[in-house]
Amino acid sequence: MQIKELLLQSPNQQMVTVKGWVRTKRVSSSVAFIAMNDGSTIHNIQAVVSDGVVSEETLKLVTTGSCIAITGMLIPSQGQGQSVEVQVISIQVYGTADPEKYPLQPKKHSLEFLREIAHLRPRTNTFSAILRIRHALAFAIHQYFNDHGFFYLHTPIITGSDAEGAGEMFRVTTLPAINPPLTEEGKIDYKEDFFGKETNLTVSGQLEGELGAMALSKIYTFGPTFRAENSNTTRHLAEFWMVEPEMAFFELIDNMNLAEDFTKSLIRYALENCADDIAFLEKRLLDEEKMKKKEEQSEMTLSEKLRFVSENTFERLTYTEAIDILLQSKAHKQGKFNYPVEWGIDLQSEHERYLVEKHFKKPVILTHYPKEIKAFYMKLEDDGKTVRAMDVLFPGIGEIIGGSQREDDYEKLLQRTKDVGIEENSIWWYLQTRQFGSAPHAGFGLGFERLVLFVTGMSNIRDVIPFPRTPKSAEF
Repeated sequence: MQIKELLLQSPNQQMVTVKGWVRTKRVSSSVAFIAMNDGSTIHNIQAVVSDGVVSEETLKLVTTGSCIAITGMLIPSQGQGQSVEVQVISIQVYGTADPEKYPLQPKKHSLEFLREIAHLRPRTNTFSAILRIRHALAFAIHQYFNDHGFFYLHTPIITGSDAEGAGEMFRVTTLPAINPPLTEEGKIDYKEDFFGKETNLTVSGQLEGELGAMALSKIYTFGPTFRAENSNTTRHLAEFWMVEPEMAFFELIDNMNLAEDFTKSLIRYALENCADDIAFLEKRLLDEEKMKKKEEQSEMTLSEKLRFVSENTFERLTYTEAIDILLQSKAHKQGKFNYPVEWGIDLQSEHERYLVEKHFKKPVILTHYPKEIKAFYMKLEDDGKTVRAMDVLFPGIGEIIGGSQREDDYEKLLQRTKDVGIEENSIWWYLQTRQFGSAPHAGFGLGFERLVLFVTGMSNIRDVIPFPRTPKSAEF
């Protein structure tokens, strides 16, 4: 039985066996108190070892980090914080942990240090809580889409197209690094490569997702994506997970409605099913906030932020209206923004957060961005200047969802590919869907790690994925 289940049991003197890792051990008046955790809950269970029950040799092996199994009676707890504890009859040591070498001792460790030992950090309270919440959110995503008539489509990780047109992609090749085959022009001859053409790790499953939506009406993808962007910020990873629904017969308004309902549903699920972990992370966050200057402290606790999103109707406005608000703001007039504000800019996080946290004080959906700063596949408006794009903005994080109504007119889409320099023959299959039974359709992408970042209150995206991949870092 897992510790999570045991802690809910009544102390009925039943015999139990508990397996897990030792968090702490202390000895008082010849009685040993062992705190154990098996990862099923943020809470430890206490095991009490009376004098003489277990040999001294065995008890010496029970140190922080060691893995043990204890058998004993489940009895009422004499201590605070839990209703039951285990009166130990026997201990089996599975694996020892030398206290002189084991890096996770009962003290506060910095997040930077824990990133260096990512193979062990899930054993800490902070990271076990994050990983349980990550699991719960992933489950909630599948449950939501299944309940709303979507089909889960597995889109390829290896692709010959660049969905975003950014060119920051990881190349996939079996050609030799030294002396690869060359064409007559002296360029690498990818016809000799494994796939017979230049291929990369995908930046998005969207293009293939659209193909599925043109047959199944509503699909979603949920898988790893990759960006070879040399960025070391707290918001970027080279490998991350994306949730991308695509819906036939959806226009921009339908897309916004789905994005709002979807995100609210996920956050409500976390609040209802991860209460203990969120409470622990909230306390951790409050302790961190006390170390900051008053003006830098958050106005809301973690649970308040989550309810702020789940209980508020999202404000909806156009990009042009948002620019006007920013231009009229005191922050702009007093020169407090680090980045300039003018029509045509790609909004920075500081601009997005101002709209959410200061102006509207609720989540925001921005629409109708300039076509020049958005992807080629977004539907062009009649004004010829803007596209039917939408970004969902959250407090503390800025953009969490980006999406659009897709261009369903063949001639317009073809012209956009030419405008941005995409070769027609590289996405001929994508263009062809606009020739055979084209339909209005829309979709969006939710960065899964950004969602986990928001729900856990963590400040660095490297701390919400088990093994972060960043420039110059691919350990574990």
